[in-house]
Amino acid sequence: MQDDRPRLRDRLYAWRTALLRSDRFQRWAARTPIAARVARKDGEALFDLVAGFLHSQVLMAFVALDLADHLSDRPRSVEALALRVGVAPDRLRVLCQAASALGLMQRTSDGRYGLGRLGAALPGIPGLAQMIRHHDVLYRDMADPVAFFRDAPATELAAFWPYVFGATGQIDPETAATYSQLMADSQTLVAQEALGVIDLGGVTRLLDVGGGTGAFLTAVGRAYPDLALHLFDLPQVIAPATARFNDAGFAHRVTITGGSFRTDTLPGGADAISLIRVLYDHSDDTVRMLLAKAHAALPAGGRIIISEPMSGGVHPNRAGDAYFGLYCLAMGTGRARSAAEISGHLQAAGFGDISMPRTARPFITSVVQARKA
Repeated sequence: MQDDRPRLRDRLYAWRTALLRSDRFQRWAARTPIAARVARKDGEALFDLVAGFLHSQVLMAFVALDLADHLSDRPRSVEALALRVGVAPDRLRVLCQAASALGLMQRTSDGRYGLGRLGAALPGIPGLAQMIRHHDVLYRDMADPVAFFRDAPATELAAFWPYVFGATGQIDPETAATYSQLMADSQTLVAQEALGVIDLGGVTRLLDVGGGTGAFLTAVGRAYPDLALHLFDLPQVIAPATARFNDAGFAHRVTITGGSFRTDTLPGGADAISLIRVLYDHSDDTVRMLLAKAHAALPAGGRIIISEPMSGGVHPNRAGDAYFGLYCLAMGTGRARSAAEISGHLQAAGFGDISMPRTARPFITSVVQARKA
């Protein structure tokens, strides 16, 4: 049994905590120049946490009303915008002010509103607007956060992602189409980040497992014109994946195999396997099984590439732990793992030479790669 007696560092922790929660200390800090700066910064951070949901709803309204498009050519008055989006001017003014405070919009000297830096950049980030529109599902699931964490209720988000659970029967076509489009849109951005740190030179055939409609393989195909491509995913994605590869002119380079990695053996013949945003959708048991199958499918020296959002582990981060950690919990399966945890699973499966190249934007995706010994 672990010794639960207070240690010196625990006593220091208790003293620090008691000091920070003391009203007397907070009033003193507010009057002391150096401490006041820290206290003000902490206060602003706490206020941002309190107001965070409202900020996200301002973002949702900005996207849902297509304000980036309406303001793409010039700033407009509230009255002109109101006619375009069908919102009363007095209410739209509040939204414009809020969006300006958050950097999505900016107020001009003549009282009109244009796009701020964030608002102007948003449409150029693949899949971001679609993901924001989709977040109403997550927000509903998180409406009662105590019940969410305590009671593990059935969530709407879990029903939205049918393929995560290995669905092989009839799936609502509209849900499947929405799922596939959302995955493809966001996968484009993930591919950009991953390919920025992955060198596929020397690879002759890449097998992308769970690759959906082929967004990642399409990006790989453009970057490596001589690389043979192989997609393995559930039969429901074969038709849209085929259409994507045909549009890209890759039909002669791509093999598509329908199947489930839960029940089927992975196709052989590839000297590299990619798992792009796959592991965090699944339990540890499924991850261990999948990595064992990947190991069996690869030749000696074959590579495995894993790219997905990751927890910070011993150093928690906002994207992996305060966003994707909750998102995975709402999906009802899987979890955001740290690069160290994924490396442990790879070692257990028989992989070695593990590396973790740092992507430019780890809040979008991180990368772990290894080789079969």
